[in-house]
Amino acid sequence: MHRVRRAPARQRGAAWPGRPVLHRRAPRQSRGPPGSGRGGPGERGPRRRRAVLTRPARRMPNSDTSQGAISASTVQRLYRAFMGARAALGLALLATQSIAGLMGSRPTTWAALFSLIYGVQVVLAWLLPRWFGGGAETPSKDRAGLTPSQFASSIGVDLLLFSLLQIQDPGGSFGALFFMPALMAGALQPRLRALACAALPSLVLLSVSAWAVLNGHDGGLRISQAGLLGCGLFVVTLLANEIAGRLAREERAARGSLEYARQQADLNRLVIEEMEEGVIVADRRGLVRTANPAARTLLTEGASLRAGPFRLDTTTAWLPLLRAIEQAFSGAPWPEAGRDLLLDFGRGSQRSLRVRMRFTLRPLDGDDLCVLFLEDNRLLEARNRQEKLAAMGRMSAGIAHEIRNPLTAIAQANALLAEDHAQDPRLEQLTRMVASNVERLKRLVDDVMEVAPGIAPVTLTLAVAPLVREYCADWAATQRLPGGDANPLRLEIERDSPLIGFDPEHLRRILINLLDNGLRHAHPGAGSLRVQLVEEGEWVRLSVLSHADAIPAEVERHLFEPFFSTRSRGSGLGLYICRELCERYGGRIDYHRLDAGLNEFRVLLPRLVPPSLESHER
Repeated sequence: MHRVRRAPARQRGAAWPGRPVLHRRAPRQSRGPPGSGRGGPGERGPRRRRAVLTRPARRMPNSDTSQGAISASTVQRLYRAFMGARAALGLALLATQSIAGLMGSRPTTWAALFSLIYGVQVVLAWLLPRWFGGGAETPSKDRAGLTPSQFASSIGVDLLLFSLLQIQDPGGSFGALFFMPALMAGALQPRLRALACAALPSLVLLSVSAWAVLNGHDGGLRISQAGLLGCGLFVVTLLANEIAGRLAREERAARGSLEYARQQADLNRLVIEEMEEGVIVADRRGLVRTANPAARTLLTEGASLRAGPFRLDTTTAWLPLLRAIEQAFSGAPWPEAGRDLLLDFGRGSQRSLRVRMRFTLRPLDGDDLCVLFLEDNRLLEARNRQEKLAAMGRMSAGIAHEIRNPLTAIAQANALLAEDHAQDPRLEQLTRMVASNVERLKRLVDDVMEVAPGIAPVTLTLAVAPLVREYCADWAATQRLPGGDANPLRLEIERDSPLIGFDPEHLRRILINLLDNGLRHAHPGAGSLRVQLVEEGEWVRLSVLSHADAIPAEVERHLFEPFFSTRSRGSGLGLYICRELCERYGGRIDYHRLDAGLNEFRVLLPRLVPPSLESHER
């Protein structure tokens, strides 16, 4: 036994802007055969849906310090800002050396040379990336701080040249220059590296002061100045590092919130796109900002329509919607349950919609928007009718169960009565009448119990062609149809037998019911009743055709409704049971009037792929 499970068809629509959903409803998904009216305007790609739902959140880069990791883009912005500050500092250093020379305080040759080298390096390091489109190595997202090349060309150069200037001229005022690399290291490097960058110039300052003491200079003032500068470097480094850490934490929280908002927008868009209910977002001027696939299907008659934006006043059929929006924005009350609007597409094509409205106010620009929920009244009526039928089916099943026991007692009592009065013709006629009506009631009870809700179908893998031949032969023998060319029944069955998932007794019941109806209404003659079995893609079509008068339109509307019959002694459950059994196994039954004077009852059943072929296709 193989149970059949078919995947529902899905729809795909255009992008939906990331705004909160006012009303969320779980999409009702169903799949039907071609032309059944189920499904939406197109197939949805399952890969995109899976990507939206399972896309992982972006991981926040880790850090080996308490600072955390600033994003690569933020590091680059700060790095460019510091490079500009270094360029200004280098030019200022050259300017001070030049001014000192003009004022008679000529700097040493080494100091002038180091200042010139530093000025040229910082200006080139600042300008070259701008001229050549970046040029510098991009920091990794998984690593905090600068790249090795960036560190060497900025902080490393500063520490080296400022140390050489301090060593070459111990009495100069070059110690304050160390605050630039200390500040840069504190902002762009992890804490331990930043403290190392502050410790190096502190050691240089203390070493130069100690060397001056050894050479006989006054060391007290020099050492105290070096100590104060070293402490200042550590304080500046720690403060810059703490500020950068707070910036990193805030940026990390902002990135997490942004990612959550993006995922929420993706989920909102997916839910809205999958809704069977049409959703439109429009402003008071009738400009549709966006519309989901269901809404675009309801607004068009077979034509394609973009998701938005588009105006409602460009198409005559949409004018009732535009007037409804204007009326609602003017302050007129709009019913909570919505109103019915009729869209006239011309050439006799109309569509009745149930329209509900919800309003939202955008606080930034004060632009009023309304959300329209559209439903096809035909689908609403069908849904209500289906719910009523389901409720009636449950009630009928309960009543039928209660009737079954009294019927059994009546049948037994009638049989005993018939035995006791077998010689009385009048009583014999009455007992036969009672027995006939008891059997009729039993069949009616069995029919009602057959389609009672909640019964799980027993699905078997069947080769349908041999079964159809067998059932037709049994039925022809039961009806005592003439054989040969005079036989009114003709079979048109393909040689290859497709596989279906069905209960054989239910298949027999459907076919026998359709054959009985066809024979009852067909014109007498050979070949007036035909059975076709055709494989059509993913479906198997079983058709019963009869040469008969067309079914009146008022009767056709109620063909598959329960307890509707044109015969006085008919139960009105035959075609209803056929439809319920077909839908129970994922199929469908329809009536068609063909041009050749034929009435066709067409049964579409899902075709099964044999396991060998399925594995070969995979």
